Amino acid sequence: MHMFIKVALAASALIPAATAAQGQSVAPLVIRASDSSVMWGACPAVFPGACEIAVLQGDPAKPNADVLLRVGAGYELPRHRHSSAERMILLEGKLRVKYDGAQQAELTPAAYAYGPAGLPHEAKCISQTRCILFIAFEGAVDAEPVPPPGS
Repeated sequence: MHMFIKVALAASALIPAATAAQGQSVAPLVIRASDSSVMWGACPAVFPGACEIAVLQGDPAKPNADVLLRVGAGYELPRHRHSSAERMILLEGKLRVKYDGAQQAELTPAAYAYGPAGLPHEAKCISQTRCILFIAFEGAVDAEPVPPPGS
């Protein structure tokens, strides 16, 4: 049985004040990735090193959270999968992404990518500067390491 690694971002310091308490409506939110109000925290253990994540909206333990993922130049996101589909837009840098069964793609700022739930993939920030990726998850935010094919 596979156990998904839940991103431990439920700490109140990482959830913006614009997120309302359960049962209340949520106020509109406009924010830039560079805003000082964005609270960055460490990525889950599956992504060690120069990787940070920030919750923009929602509770990452519940469906429909929006997050930012920030990695250093040259950082490789190891092969993994999510229990949820993910919708992504690269905000900064250049990111190479490879999903099983699909052509490798190079994302540049404003490029959109969709990843189906459960589909293994890997990525690398191939720019000389950091990469920042906006990700909207349909389900809870999680990641599970996946071994390379044939291992």
